[in-house]
Amino acid sequence: MAGNDSIFLRAQDRTYKGLTEDEQKEWNGPFYFIKVADPQLGLMKAWRIGDCDSGGDEWSEEVQLTMQAVQAINKLEPRPHFVVLCGDLVHAMPGNSFREAQVKDLKAALRGIDPNIPLVFVSGNHDLGNAPTPDTVEQFCRDWGDDYFSFWVGGVLCLVLNSQFFFDSSGCPELTAAQEVWLEKQLQRAAQTPCRHVLVFQHIPLFLRAPEEEDDYFNLQRGIRERLIRRFKQAGVKAVFAGHYHRNAGGIYDGLDMVVSSAIGCQLGDDTHGVRVVVVTEDEVTHRYHSLDQLTERGIDEDLKKLLA
Repeated sequence: MAGNDSIFLRAQDRTYKGLTEDEQKEWNGPFYFIKVADPQLGLMKAWRIGDCDSGGDEWSEEVQLTMQAVQAINKLEPRPHFVVLCGDLVHAMPGNSFREAQVKDLKAALRGIDPNIPLVFVSGNHDLGNAPTPDTVEQFCRDWGDDYFSFWVGGVLCLVLNSQFFFDSSGCPELTAAQEVWLEKQLQRAAQTPCRHVLVFQHIPLFLRAPEEEDDYFNLQRGIRERLIRRFKQAGVKAVFAGHYHRNAGGIYDGLDMVVSSAIGCQLGDDTHGVRVVVVTEDEVTHRYHSLDQLTERGIDEDLKKLLA
């Protein structure tokens, strides 16, 4: 975590459970992690009153939901290997007057997480702006850590991407080019290095249902989508995890699992506030959405627990 927020453990520090990156390249048996999407402090009230462009002047509901998730995760046994937040951490765009307070309150809510569970932050469009600039990227990095990076955990290579560069790079072409160079090196490494699985985390989904669907606010443009799918498949990527849609969606295309999770915060469909439990075994990546109430009252589904045995 950038700055002095040492309570936040950064996966890119590569010291997970005291193990080096080389040690984490070794398969150590099944594990699981928790995927969170779109806490987006400030959206719930703004959505109800139809004023989503103002940045949101009230976010106590989202804070309570985040705290409920933290408390539920802290009670899970065994502990997840990490928790990843797939973007739109707050609703207020860069420069909005509510942003600083929303960031402060989300950090306060997340400080309750068990310090042995690393938090991984992914940048979203509300974190960077729909057309990010060097200044907005720098601000995100100060608040939450790097906007793209890789890390190993238990023999699995994880790639965290800044998907706004795929959506609109007009304001920061040099930063976009730098991520492209880095990503190509990472995908080449994935194709050449023995690893149990390769997982990608980003905010905007490649697609919501199928790769051939029309362009939409909630997916990446078709040409970019097809190019990324081709590159990911060549590198052996098993699954891409995203948020942004505020509904559960996704699908499997030629072995590539596009996993779109609904929000911990504002719901735009029929789902309820929740998180996704992702179990990684030697041959499979199995996942299921759990409502916050379910996670609080019963924990992880028993059949998923059995996969960890």
